[in-house]
Amino acid sequence: MTGAVHAVLDPGVLMIIVLAAVYGVFIGAIPGLTATMAVALLVPVTFHLDPVHAIAAVVTLVACAIFAGDIPNTLLRIPGTPSSAAYTDDVHALVKRGLQERALGTCLVFSVAGGLVGAVVLMLFAQSLARLAALFGTVEYFWLYLLGLGSAVAASRGSPLRAALGLILGLALSTVGLSTAHGSERFTFGIAELYRGINFIPAMIGLFGLSEVLRNLLVLDRHPDGATARGSPDQDGGKLGKGLGSVFGLALSELWRRKRAALRSAGIGASVGMLPGAGADIAAWVSLGVSRRLSRDTHAGGGKCLSPEIAAPLSASRGTDPSQPPPDPLLEGVADATAANNSALAGAWVPTLVFGIPGDSVTALVIGILMMKDVMPGPDIFEREGGVLVYSVYLIFLLANLVLLPVGFLAIKAGAALVRVPHRILLPIILLFCVMGAYAVNSSYFDIGVMLAMGLLGFVLDQWRIPLGPVVLGIVLGAPLEERFIGTLNASEGSLLAFFERPQSLALGVLCLALWLSPVATAGWRRWRRA
Repeated sequence: MTGAVHAVLDPGVLMIIVLAAVYGVFIGAIPGLTATMAVALLVPVTFHLDPVHAIAAVVTLVACAIFAGDIPNTLLRIPGTPSSAAYTDDVHALVKRGLQERALGTCLVFSVAGGLVGAVVLMLFAQSLARLAALFGTVEYFWLYLLGLGSAVAASRGSPLRAALGLILGLALSTVGLSTAHGSERFTFGIAELYRGINFIPAMIGLFGLSEVLRNLLVLDRHPDGATARGSPDQDGGKLGKGLGSVFGLALSELWRRKRAALRSAGIGASVGMLPGAGADIAAWVSLGVSRRLSRDTHAGGGKCLSPEIAAPLSASRGTDPSQPPPDPLLEGVADATAANNSALAGAWVPTLVFGIPGDSVTALVIGILMMKDVMPGPDIFEREGGVLVYSVYLIFLLANLVLLPVGFLAIKAGAALVRVPHRILLPIILLFCVMGAYAVNSSYFDIGVMLAMGLLGFVLDQWRIPLGPVVLGIVLGAPLEERFIGTLNASEGSLLAFFERPQSLALGVLCLALWLSPVATAGWRRWRRA
């Protein structure tokens, strides 16, 4: 451990952490440029770094990029990273009420808290949790993906039927291209670019970004200055001159008030993140679904925002300060999701370090970087060279999340100026970023066409009040869900009992079925009680 402390506190490592934090925030704040892409661009630089320096750059970059995705997600309704898509509608609703800095402050504080908890989980339970992850096979991943899809429906605001319709549409779009289960082409119409399927990053940019541009064009004449549509700067959190208090004040009190919920969400994120292939986006959806479900039981009004007339006596009855802002289920859901997606980053390193199995796309690149440095991940990595590398990873996760606080604050103050830009100037800039983000993925003009088509689709769905988050998650998880479903059926010769044979698959199956059937059972119970 002493060797790891000396290695991490080296001035060169500390400088790399600061530079990687700035780079991660810059990349994460640009829609379409994901954390994985940022790490891929960093790989050539790691040729000239030793393992500790390279890991410091990767860990800090990813931690900061995941949070930075919340900045365009909040201010422009364009998720900067896939994990931000889980709560896009929630933070956008907060911006309309003029709470943009409070929302971003909550994202920052809970991201750091979740990242620190995830680092502690990695330090305390890495080896034991890796053994648990090794018990998961094809069937368990099928149920895990289905759990993520169910959480998307449960976490969406509005009608569950509309959310389910959006999810079905996303799953249908995921069938485009060569089937990973059958190897045959579907719905390609002879277009070679569709053989790889619909790239979810241009789709996500179009669904959230371009659709928002089209929606704002309808009200451009009514709100020429853009202030009303995106929240009045005179409301709480809208003034930029409040400094630290406007970003951290209410967010820290919210963290203290909901410390148990934050620990719960961070625990969910770390648990989901350690499962290979799950990632921060599924962790965010699952945590948001749990938060939304518990919020309906905690707050009056079925999970909707409480009015001051209701909130004041409710706060007094719970022993809280009535002068403080009332509990806001939207803000609570955002807080829980951001805590989960950052803690999932540390959880993804568990199978990576112990078994050499990438927990997500970023750790897949990390394995390549380590192998390039002649460091082979495996169970003996904890004893190799006194475990200096592993302990360095622990300390770097702690430092990276602490550095995120000042860097994230500066990014919020810079990004919050967007709410003052008139719509006539801001909308063309957003459109330009949408085009650049879609093109940057594969340097393909076809992806720009996908983005435009998805933008029109998102605009129509938004008019019909169909949430867009489940559509994105359906596109992302449709192919792996189908692959594991067909693989399980082929291995069991078509027997559906194979999905419930093992204890862990049975437990996940029961949990998924309960999540999907609970709204129906709850509605039936309410009808019976009223009768």
